[in-house]
Amino acid sequence: MRVLVTGGAGYVGSVVTAWLVEAGHRVTVLDDLSTGHADAVHPGARLVPGTIRDRAADVLSEGQDAVLHFAARSIVSESVAHPGRYWDGNVGTSIALLEAMRATGTRRLVFSSTAAVYGEPETTPITEDAPVRPTNPYGATKAAVDAALTEHARMHGTAAVSLRYFNVAGADRGLGERHGVETHLIPIVLSAALGERESVSVHGDDYPTPDGTCVRDYIHVADLARAHLLALEHARPGAHEILNLGNGTGFSVHRVLEVCREVTGHPVPTVPAARRPGDPATLVASSERAARVLGWRPERSDLHAIVSDAWEFARRATPATAPVAL
Repeated sequence: MRVLVTGGAGYVGSVVTAWLVEAGHRVTVLDDLSTGHADAVHPGARLVPGTIRDRAADVLSEGQDAVLHFAARSIVSESVAHPGRYWDGNVGTSIALLEAMRATGTRRLVFSSTAAVYGEPETTPITEDAPVRPTNPYGATKAAVDAALTEHARMHGTAAVSLRYFNVAGADRGLGERHGVETHLIPIVLSAALGERESVSVHGDDYPTPDGTCVRDYIHVADLARAHLLALEHARPGAHEILNLGNGTGFSVHRVLEVCREVTGHPVPTVPAARRPGDPATLVASSERAARVLGWRPERSDLHAIVSDAWEFARRATPATAPVAL
């Protein structure tokens, strides 16, 4: 297929781009490089620098068969502080992409959604039938795009799949997390193990969880990439499928810290900090629907393996690619 990957210079998008190229697809990456990295784009893919609003219609008019849409703002705390940026950057941009797809006759889309749409779940593990009630603007914008995809599938025959994934971690094909402002726990802890920061802040120790810290479901980025390729093949005209992707096991902040210390062999000091606005206590996925629909199950589900791959990337990173301390 000829595939357009929006946000393909970012963490997840770059790994998926590499998988697509290796699978024989002709890939064009559209990325404004505001948070992504040009050198993360597989050499077998074409990079078009620019925004979706400015460049998507032109690229799609070249005759793309499908779109994988990763481009988005994704920091929960920032979305709480600046919700307008998220409604414009996530929803407005996605609507512009959908309109460009409609105008050019591009009818296949895989969307990078999120477990944040569920907010505080009533039960865990979370299934796709759980109520959608996000606790922060980031999750709300992703839920809004999911709703738009349902309408586009109904009205325009779009073949759409939303993948609602949980905490992505690890590294694959030499690609790992390289965020300018790092908010993800594992790279923050590994940064401390490398001596790039003095300590790790634990945001809240009074949640209704076994050890008082937030519990999250971590999925290896390689497992996530494989799911995207399966979803691309599965998408059906006129239908919008929503699938959770996760490990199915929750790990607390304290447990992640323990594993990072074991893998790195370095002590990682912690300091208590206030809860972050909009953070649910527990998010753990049920991926049974993905198993039934796509034949997908996580293959790298062990937390030690996830952390080990991330640590290998962090240690080999050059100063230009190493995680940046807050």
